[in-house]
Amino acid sequence: MYKDSSFYEQVHQIARLIPKGRVTTYGAIAKALGVSSSSRMVGNAMAHAHDPRLGVPGHRVVNSNGMLTGKHHFDSPTQMEQLLEAEGIIVKDDQVQHFGKVFWDPLAEI
Repeated sequence: MYKDSSFYEQVHQIARLIPKGRVTTYGAIAKALGVSSSSRMVGNAMAHAHDPRLGVPGHRVVNSNGMLTGKHHFDSPTQMEQLLEAEGIIVKDDQVQHFGKVFWDPLAEI
């Protein structure tokens, strides 16, 4: 897909495409990059995406069940949830509600 950039940058490029008010998964990003078995590598890339200068909306990437598994990489334990709720996404017990409705599939966009 993005052959001239590193894997992390490819992940970050896809994450930047996620619309406000939507979420995607580590696995969906991996699949979009043609490496469907590399969800953990996508997670590692997202763990390094929280520098505001990168412009990567890491709060919009969750696990396959809609769980906020990356929340410990944010400045506070509730920041990821707060960012999602500010975009209209309902989160309960660290899980995105109405996940199917707010899920964004990168393969449909790229």
